[in-house]
Amino acid sequence: MRGFFDEQLELLNTQLIEMGTLIEHSIRSAAEALVSQDIAQAKEAMRFDKKVDEKEREIEALCLKLLLRQQPVARDLRFISSALKMITDMERIGDQAADISEIVLFIADQQYIKKLEHIPAMAGATIEMVTKSIDAFVNRDVDLARKVISMDDVVDDLFDQVKAELIALIGKDASNGEQAMDLLMIAKYYERIGDHATNIAEWVEFAITGIHSKEGDQE
Repeated sequence: MRGFFDEQLELLNTQLIEMGTLIEHSIRSAAEALVSQDIAQAKEAMRFDKKVDEKEREIEALCLKLLLRQQPVARDLRFISSALKMITDMERIGDQAADISEIVLFIADQQYIKKLEHIPAMAGATIEMVTKSIDAFVNRDVDLARKVISMDDVVDDLFDQVKAELIALIGKDASNGEQAMDLLMIAKYYERIGDHATNIAEWVEFAITGIHSKEGDQE
């Protein structure tokens, strides 16, 4: 019985990796579509969202089956319940990558008011956070999970830089305002993706240690 349960836990790991790969593609495709102003790539990035939703339902069904049929012990229960929390954040990341691509469709024919540097850097940082948080779960690596949590400051700092630059551009020329707001919204979506990646890492930490970071902050 335990052998079958371990096989199912390994399947859970595999499916989480697959879902992580899907959202990494979503984030990367949205960023590349933004930089290249590629409508076809933006639409492709939006299609990933449906695949992410399907994978979420698949993982949710597996977790519920494990909870109902296997009656896991406390440590296994933490991993399964954490996985359920993680996929909620992962699905929201997919939604936000699709939202970014939707904005890209609106501004694809416009000349950019500034060179895009920090927004692609935000995308790269969030991809790294997602990848490492999933790796931390699969490998039961609490140090890596905590490293991901600390990386959120990098994304927040990049967002602050983007916001300051865009506000300055509006100050110089009010006609920059509409596109500046679109770019600011894209940056805000990436900042939220960073927050969700942090949530994932915090649930990984809980799965391994039984302690959730936010609980520690409140004490």
